[in-house]
Amino acid sequence: MALAEATVPRRRVATHAVERREKRVGRMVSRVLFIALLGGVTVVFLAPLVWLVSASLKTRSEVFSGGWLPDPVTWSNYVDVWRAAPLFSWLRNSVVVGLLGATAVTLSSAAVAFGFAYFRFKGRDALFGLVLATMMLPGAVTMIPIFLIWNGLGMVNTLVPLWAGNLFGSAFYVFLLRQFYLGVPRDLFDAARIDGANYLQMWWRVALPLTRTALIVVFVFEFKALWTDLLKPLIYLYDNALFTMPRGIKTLIDRFGQGGEMQWELVLAATTVLTVPLIVLFFFGQRYFIEGIATTGTKG
Repeated sequence: MALAEATVPRRRVATHAVERREKRVGRMVSRVLFIALLGGVTVVFLAPLVWLVSASLKTRSEVFSGGWLPDPVTWSNYVDVWRAAPLFSWLRNSVVVGLLGATAVTLSSAAVAFGFAYFRFKGRDALFGLVLATMMLPGAVTMIPIFLIWNGLGMVNTLVPLWAGNLFGSAFYVFLLRQFYLGVPRDLFDAARIDGANYLQMWWRVALPLTRTALIVVFVFEFKALWTDLLKPLIYLYDNALFTMPRGIKTLIDRFGQGGEMQWELVLAATTVLTVPLIVLFFFGQRYFIEGIATTGTKG
């Protein structure tokens, strides 16, 4: 009887050990499969960028040869494209438009979002819904009226129409920032009011510092959109010296296409120059960017 009672616990211990070992093996297999999946997705997303950089370093005859590594490495493509086009002017114009436009839409959207989050008045939700409804309007609907306005103001063929429209905010960014402001304790604003702060000071000194992460996300989103935008520069810019980088690259393609043999190695070198600042911007702000995206879904 005593031998049987001692055997049962030993069997249970052995069974638990086998179950723990099977769970540990299962977790390890799941982790390996997950890492393999992430690796595969990463390769898919990085492949176009790697091909772009590689092709920009090839000779003209090898650009579409199919190989991934340039042989020989033709660094002179970057020198030639700087000689063939005013890349510095195009980069400077893109930086000006990107910084002014992103700053304008960030501050204006934050001000509107603070108003919808802090003030309580009749019809606030209906008005906010009307603002969100403007996101459903296709851009083509307002394209001609907006062009006529800028043309009437004498701003066509200047950089102003490319960024000044952002002074009126963006419905999507207003929605995004309002969600963050709703997560800020109202007591902080009430305390600021007791200390004598007016509404502008409450927004500037209390609301903006507390939502810095969201503001960086909005700024990066808009800077990327303006940096890669081709439609507006095509509509508003005629002077080669005022072109932004996407508009300039389009000009390069047209020029080479009309002049005979297409010089894709120079076009791809210019495209690489266009891409590098965005990658640098992302790596400098990735901590705030990822944090802002992660917390967006938890506010409200």
